[in-house]
Amino acid sequence: MFLINKGAAVDGFIQRFQVANILPKGESEELFDRYAQVAAVYPHHDPDMVSSHIDLFKPDNILFDGHRVWLVDWEAAFLNDRYADLAVVTNLVVTINAEESVYLQGYFGKPPDQYQLARFFLAQQVAHIFYAMVYLLLGSSGKPIDWSETVPEFRDFHRRNRAGEVNLADNQTKTVYGRVHWEQLLQSVRQARFNEAVRIVSDRHACP
Repeated sequence: MFLINKGAAVDGFIQRFQVANILPKGESEELFDRYAQVAAVYPHHDPDMVSSHIDLFKPDNILFDGHRVWLVDWEAAFLNDRYADLAVVTNLVVTINAEESVYLQGYFGKPPDQYQLARFFLAQQVAHIFYAMVYLLLGSSGKPIDWSETVPEFRDFHRRNRAGEVNLADNQTKTVYGRVHWEQLLQSVRQARFNEAVRIVSDRHACP
């Protein structure tokens, strides 16, 4: 469950991941550094929480009847940061920036402002970090991961997953999926947009 407002939950996975020592050192250091940057500015304890599905990663939980979208299987629902579900769904189905703007405007009822875009982008990166760590831990069974193998492109993997072509019960596939999120994370945090988002969110929540 992706509980972005519970910073300690992600921190716990970070600690487990560090202890597991399943990745080459050079690979893991960047993830830890980037997470530290986000954790330092993101308002983990924002009181503006909403009802959150928390399990929208599963394609079976998002249904479309030809007229409207239905979210099903709410048994894991919880009060959470409003950007958590937004980030997870976007990571799975939104493919271009133009779609992102339409998606967020539909949610907020108006074009998102600079702060909303920045916070949303950081939430996306926390989601990538969370899913990368969880699936790498589950798939590796505590053994070092071969980092030399190539992995599918992020959108292509999710297209295949929605089509039922992926079996995430398989440990090797879990490892691949963790790396898919990892590679997407690296692409995102190496953009100028990442540093700009950190600055904008930091400025909003800086102590006077």
